[in-house]
Amino acid sequence: MKISASFLSIKDNLKENIDLLTKCDIDYLHLDIMDGVFVKNKTWNILEIKNLINHNKPLDVHLMVSDVYKYIDEFKELNPDFITFHYEVDLDIMDIINYIKKFNIKVGLSIKPNTKVEEIIPYLPFVDLVLVMSVEPGLGGQQFITNSVDKIKKLKELKGNYLIEVDGGINVQTIDLIKDVDIAVIGSYITSGDYKEKIKMIKEKIYG
Repeated sequence: MKISASFLSIKDNLKENIDLLTKCDIDYLHLDIMDGVFVKNKTWNILEIKNLINHNKPLDVHLMVSDVYKYIDEFKELNPDFITFHYEVDLDIMDIINYIKKFNIKVGLSIKPNTKVEEIIPYLPFVDLVLVMSVEPGLGGQQFITNSVDKIKKLKELKGNYLIEVDGGINVQTIDLIKDVDIAVIGSYITSGDYKEKIKMIKEKIYG
């Protein structure tokens, strides 16, 4: 399992603390990009992100936005490993998948807690990653929603050629519920203390 670290819950000295986070033993830096429309919260625009981060970790961009094409056009400039968008947007899903692929960026498709895996089956052969939201998107620090485990099992059973990523409420206890996923997005658990120590504790739970 790889760790994609989110800085959504960092409130103070953001640039300095993101630099500290990227120096830790993480696999990806997770960018929670929200527009205040698709979700109530609003985070950073592309200019702010460019000022905040350096490129010493691969980027995992999670778009919680309505105007998906606009944000793809902006964030593709960062050369991220993944751009993930939400199935629940009121747009042509297949067209967005193909649009992201044009830029040689891996495509992720995310589902909210109330969306069934069965709804996205037609798109699974065309995506590189499925992001299961184990909290309602929009805020950090929420509790893990346990029905996410059933979605992970279903995605495993379908045996598609995609990575499974889980985001929301993951900590040293709930990591046990998702040990067979490919990528865990972890935010507030890591950033609420000593980053290196928290990541070490998570990895001890993953690898024993």
